[in-house]
Amino acid sequence: MRQTGRQTRRPERRTAPTAAELAKVHDRTLAGAAAREAARENTQQPAGTGTAGNGQDLLEPRPEIGDSWERLRRLGLDPDSGAAAVHLGPAEVELRRRASGLEAVMPVLRETLIQPVDQAPLILAIADAEGHVLWQEGERGLRRSADRIGFLIGARWIEESVGTNGIAAALRTQRPMHVHSAEHYLRSHHSWTCVAAPVHDPGTGQLIGAVNLSGPAHSVRPYLLQLTTTAARLAETELRAHRLESLHQLRTMAAPLLARVAGPALVVDAAGWTAASAGLPPLGRLRLPAESWGGTAVQWVPGLGECVLEPLADGWLVRPVRPSDGDGTLAAEQLEGARLRLDLRRADRPELSVQGAAGGWSHALSPRHAELLLLLATGRNGSTAAQLADALFGDPARTVTVRAELSRLRRYLGGLLAHRPYRFAESVLVTVLGPDDPYDLLPSSSAPAVRRLRTALAAGTVRLPGTVVPEPRASDPRTRVSAPQPPASRAASWASVGPQARSASSETSA
Repeated sequence: MRQTGRQTRRPERRTAPTAAELAKVHDRTLAGAAAREAARENTQQPAGTGTAGNGQDLLEPRPEIGDSWERLRRLGLDPDSGAAAVHLGPAEVELRRRASGLEAVMPVLRETLIQPVDQAPLILAIADAEGHVLWQEGERGLRRSADRIGFLIGARWIEESVGTNGIAAALRTQRPMHVHSAEHYLRSHHSWTCVAAPVHDPGTGQLIGAVNLSGPAHSVRPYLLQLTTTAARLAETELRAHRLESLHQLRTMAAPLLARVAGPALVVDAAGWTAASAGLPPLGRLRLPAESWGGTAVQWVPGLGECVLEPLADGWLVRPVRPSDGDGTLAAEQLEGARLRLDLRRADRPELSVQGAAGGWSHALSPRHAELLLLLATGRNGSTAAQLADALFGDPARTVTVRAELSRLRRYLGGLLAHRPYRFAESVLVTVLGPDDPYDLLPSSSAPAVRRLRTALAAGTVRLPGTVVPEPRASDPRTRVSAPQPPASRAASWASVGPQARSASSETSA
């Protein structure tokens, strides 16, 4: 029977691409990017000139890999040579091992990863949050091969130096990653495959390192990513057990002190987890500033109001002196003239700060909350749960997940976060601090709206709320601007990166 309709969806590929196919994708993508850049510099050359491929190669790099390649190409990294590598000396490596907190979980990682794959030609490497390789173990001959590409103890395995790789990708995206063969940016790494998973401190949620398995590309095994992810979760479980033991010791030490304190009080560890309390409802964790408390003895604590803080062993004694409004949200005076700052300059530690008439507070954000707050900050007119679900997941039906996360945010943002539609209150002054390179904006996010925002920021068509743009000098015609650039907080620029805001009546439930 003759087919009359046009096929609109490409058939799903059921087999993984081969190393040769990935190499073609690598060469075609980089050549096409270079040709487009040349076309912009030379107006006589058509924009499509120089692109590789004959239209039959349907393969494209995965979004995470493609974003990494584009970023490295913009940085000018040569795929044939890379950049000068940074190597630590033995003394610095030992100091970083102790500071990372990963030394205590090395027995678990060896037992999980080295012994089950003892016969396979693999290298186990453990890196800290900055990409320094602190441990490396495995088959001797393979380690000699790894030495030739600079993959050895003390090396800093980051994208800026060695291109796209498993360790850098896992640290950058903060999720398990597999970088196979020609998905590496440097051609010298195309004979390797590597899988890596991030490790987070269960007390603070902060990224502390990555677990990596590397081996020859021709001997890739599909189960290695799941195995590495499991090992990283076991390491976090081990770290959680150490934290619970520390809380127990702090609780034992604080019990006599709490018995003598007049009025309500609680004792928390350095990460804000409650060890003991007296005269207060049980609180799982207080939200501490990113760099812990310090400076003044009285601090505003979300859910408790103004509190007197005293250092106690490895934690804090917290005594409320000015209660909050009782439901865990910000008091009314805290909302007067409120200034909210979303700091996304550090890829591994997004931070939220709030300043109001009654004081201020700040704390580190989870990746999901950072995504939501960024979307709300760049869409001040508001968005429905369906619009936010579409912006985060590309699926407007996932409203339950969005509402659950927004409910958690409202526990400490209170009146700063309005709903129907979801938005920041009109009186709140919102500022977003972004990284110098737009492709470093929430690199762990694969949300469609965030990826569009990165592209728009790189193109200069939008800017983040609160960004100060220097005025061009009139004497230089190259810097003359024909029209002012709209801030990303306006609806005109939000339309290019996320869903259009609806009226307040379009959402009927929170």
